[in-house]
Amino acid sequence: MASSEAFDSASNSQSVPRVNLLTMFRLGLFQMGLSMMSILTLGVLNRVMIQEIAIPATLVALVLALPAFVAPSRILFGQISDAKPIWGYHRTAYVWVGAAIFAIASFLSVQIMWQLDFAAQSAGSWVWNTQTIGWTALLSLMFAIYGLALCASGTAFAALLVDVSEEDNRSKVVGVVWSMLMVGIIVGAIISSKILEPLTSKAIDIAILQAAVNRLFMIVPALVFGFAIAATLGVEKKYSLYTKRSQVVNREDSISLGKAWEILTASPQTGLFFTFLFVMTISLFMQDPIVEPFAGQVFNMPLAESTKLNVFYGTGILIAYGITGFIVVPRLGKRRTAKLGCILVAFASLLLGFSGFSANPAFLKFGLVLFGLATGFLTTAAVSLMLDLTAAEAAGTFIGAWGLAQSISRGLAVVIGGAVLDTGRKLLPSLELAYGLVFVLEAIGMLVSIWFLNRVNVAEFQTSTKQAIASVLESDLD
Repeated sequence: MASSEAFDSASNSQSVPRVNLLTMFRLGLFQMGLSMMSILTLGVLNRVMIQEIAIPATLVALVLALPAFVAPSRILFGQISDAKPIWGYHRTAYVWVGAAIFAIASFLSVQIMWQLDFAAQSAGSWVWNTQTIGWTALLSLMFAIYGLALCASGTAFAALLVDVSEEDNRSKVVGVVWSMLMVGIIVGAIISSKILEPLTSKAIDIAILQAAVNRLFMIVPALVFGFAIAATLGVEKKYSLYTKRSQVVNREDSISLGKAWEILTASPQTGLFFTFLFVMTISLFMQDPIVEPFAGQVFNMPLAESTKLNVFYGTGILIAYGITGFIVVPRLGKRRTAKLGCILVAFASLLLGFSGFSANPAFLKFGLVLFGLATGFLTTAAVSLMLDLTAAEAAGTFIGAWGLAQSISRGLAVVIGGAVLDTGRKLLPSLELAYGLVFVLEAIGMLVSIWFLNRVNVAEFQTSTKQAIASVLESDLD
């Protein structure tokens, strides 16, 4: 009986068409939208709150990191999308509902931010009082809701990529889809700088600032929601192999959250790869909350110009995604490519640190292009490896676990970046050294992540996980 079901599954999978290049680019629209949203939060709001509104950098970092700290929900959302389809779809509906919620929450967050600024200005300078505490708590809650929506939609989307791809074309899918992530950074930076164009002087009237930022947070989230619909409409129905691959098709209830956790933790390789993702992501994103303030305080760039820096970073990543997914990974392999990427990111981080001493914006832009190239090189290899380390029967749960590692570490990276900057300002004699300290710690962490990567073994993971799945199904029958 089992062998008959396996034969049927294999023959059925042949009837499902392989995802084509045009569909890969269409799927990438969702990633494009996510990166446009990240420009709004980490490219605009952090600069406005730290420099224009003068909220302490550590507090800003903590608030902006909250979407990452709700990342444990990714495992739950992943398992639910595995087991409980909505409107007949395991992934698509979760993507759409999540996108609608985070688009609305982002706009509401900005309105709360203005109230927090008003409360602080009423006191004359930043102080903790009833009003500032209340508005900070409400802002934190809204960012947590924003994060939960990102978790639901992002986890379901990444699981969809597993469902529609095979091992032999996975690096190409990742290369194309993640290249659209970088297109989003470039497009988001251009749109943001255009809308924020009136804010070119260093002394900005608060009314003009509010009008420009509010307009930005109405236009971009609406576009992003539209991208989420366009990216996934009809894809799951036509290309998904989830029900064909899974041994538990028509028995979704047999993989509960507890049993999915058993499968997830069956192989020691899961913990090793989780740790690699954790350390690597912290090291990769510590600079996220400080690049725009770095440009403003060290290079004297106005807000509209510092937002454009994302174009240079995004261009580097975009070039790397295309080259790495189609040329480098197929030749070097995923793990060796990831290792080389870690080394390149460490070098680029040090270069960015040194750029502050030049006070030359061209040097900063050059450093960001190199950092983008190194990041794209590493990310393509790491994500391709991540999708290989995912069991079909619990794809959403595994993607949730990998997303948890990345989200928690990215949130910690934002907090660490802001806290290290504040500490450097107090202990070091210059702003250049304070910002440079962040970049040096990034480089050290990236080298540490290589130690964990060297111990990851995909073949061992696949063997252990298959045994765990068989054991879970046998115990269910018993």
